[in-house]
Amino acid sequence: MYKVLIAEDEDIIRKGILFTFPWSEMDCCVVGEARNGQEGIDAIKNMRPDIVIADINMPIIDGLEMIKNTIDKYEYSAIILSGYSEFEYAKEAIEYGVIGYLLKPLQEEEMKEAINRAKKEIEAKKAYLSKLSTKEEWKGISILKDYNAAIVEDRIVKDMLQFIYDNYQNKVTMQDLVLQLNYSETLLNNKFKKSVGTTFIDYLNRYRIQKAIAMMKDGTLSLQEIAWRCGIGYYKYFRTVFQKYVGCSPKEYCSKIY
Repeated sequence: MYKVLIAEDEDIIRKGILFTFPWSEMDCCVVGEARNGQEGIDAIKNMRPDIVIADINMPIIDGLEMIKNTIDKYEYSAIILSGYSEFEYAKEAIEYGVIGYLLKPLQEEEMKEAINRAKKEIEAKKAYLSKLSTKEEWKGISILKDYNAAIVEDRIVKDMLQFIYDNYQNKVTMQDLVLQLNYSETLLNNKFKKSVGTTFIDYLNRYRIQKAIAMMKDGTLSLQEIAWRCGIGYYKYFRTVFQKYVGCSPKEYCSKIY
């Protein structure tokens, strides 16, 4: 069964999720509860859940910060609950790899859909990593679909992809694109997601890590040098991003290809 942790500061909502949702029917069991982000971090470390359901607005440490500090290290699928519908919250959640963003009051069918997406993400990652057994398979790992002019028809999205290819080694923000292309951030985000199937930031990070993998296979640069050259910067953050997309640390990856 899939292990689930519920992090929600409002007792009535947390207990409602715990006792009214058909967990066993979804092949899940709730292994823990947390009333704030710090309790959530401790529970994630101790219980190693497969799925974390977290409210954004919690005391001590909020839900997004809790996820940011744990999701890459403990490799779970995250679902956000919130009474806020502002785009900024959803955008930040997506950047952290959150699989679902649900607004209160919760609807059972929406929760089921989010749980099913989380389960699929877990199984896909397990299946992918289980197939990588030889050095050549690890060397051939690809976390990125190569989009080019022949695939993408939208001119604006082509320009966004080209911007990544030309500038991935530098610090890149959505505001840079807004200034470069003279379109709103919302329009750019929507067009990119529709054409490419993921967010601009997610694709940028995947592209950077794919470049890092190529440099690691070359074997001439240190990991810190690679972190800077692929545009991520300090090794600690590079390690976090790398583990998120590849499923192991940069050092572990090197040990598998050499």
